[in-house]
Amino acid sequence: MSDLTKIPVTVITGFLGSGKTTLISKMMQNPQGKRLAVLVNEFGDVGVDGDILKSCADENCPLENIVELANGCICCTVADDFIPTIEALMALPEQPEHIVIETSGLALPKPLLKAFNWPAIKSRITVDGVIAVADAEAVGTGRFAPDVAAVDAQRLADDSLDHETPLAEVFNDQITCADLVLLSKADLADDSLKARARIAITEVATKTLPILDMANGDVDPRVILGLNAAAEDDLDARPSCHDGSDDHEHDDFNSIIVDLPEISDPARLEAAIIDLANKHHILRVKGYVAVTGKPMRLLLQAVNSRVQMQYDKAWGQGPRESRLVVIAEHHDLDAPAVNSILAEAC
Repeated sequence: MSDLTKIPVTVITGFLGSGKTTLISKMMQNPQGKRLAVLVNEFGDVGVDGDILKSCADENCPLENIVELANGCICCTVADDFIPTIEALMALPEQPEHIVIETSGLALPKPLLKAFNWPAIKSRITVDGVIAVADAEAVGTGRFAPDVAAVDAQRLADDSLDHETPLAEVFNDQITCADLVLLSKADLADDSLKARARIAITEVATKTLPILDMANGDVDPRVILGLNAAAEDDLDARPSCHDGSDDHEHDDFNSIIVDLPEISDPARLEAAIIDLANKHHILRVKGYVAVTGKPMRLLLQAVNSRVQMQYDKAWGQGPRESRLVVIAEHHDLDAPAVNSILAEAC
């Protein structure tokens, strides 16, 4: 690669549990002959997504090219974490030919795009494209807002009220910043639901966006790599709910870490997580669980009441520690209740 050639970066954004990590792991398997680096940002201290991607490391994307940022939302830690990490990746003996960034489900893309204009990296790196991953079922049913009908009613009654919930603002910013939308888990949604999701996305978008169905992270990498969007030079065309502010807060969201003993019945834990979603409005649960009599650790990922569990690899010589990160809107996260419900499932 010439010293005058900018390294292209693909930013993968999307709401919690939309399928970003699955997409990136498939990209790592078919990188179109490019040497990749992956930067993954998680909300909370349990590095589930990072561990999954590290398990996919190979000669095209070796372990040292996969970096986790778990010190907070990437768009809020640009100077302290993001810039030094990018500089370290570009200083590797074998410089990556393409960088993929997985933002947390709560990150706003635009502040991150602005960081690409920092003098330290501007001449060496460019945003090839922003890919928004949108869960077909969640978007089709409007679950990015707790109660869409109530929000609309308030808006009609009083124009001075805040029209959008925090979840809707995150979704809107991700779509308006995108160059391409992947409608994930399309195999789990019927045609009517997918049509509603496409309408919801189109209504938010400020420009014509390609919207492609995706199942299990499978998409031709030629479709999402090489967009040449130079998004950092196109910020005015990517409006944000937070334009005009120098920063933003994520006080609307919070996370806790729950440590559990070994469990004997994963089905009881699944039922408890569904109960948390339905009664306590928990958005996301993810982590690893030790199951009595099982040498493999149980990888658990839940979005609302949809729970996925699978044994991914042996515990090895380290301690068998069950740890889950639980994410919800700030006013919904009742830590004592969450701990009590999950403890009763053990």
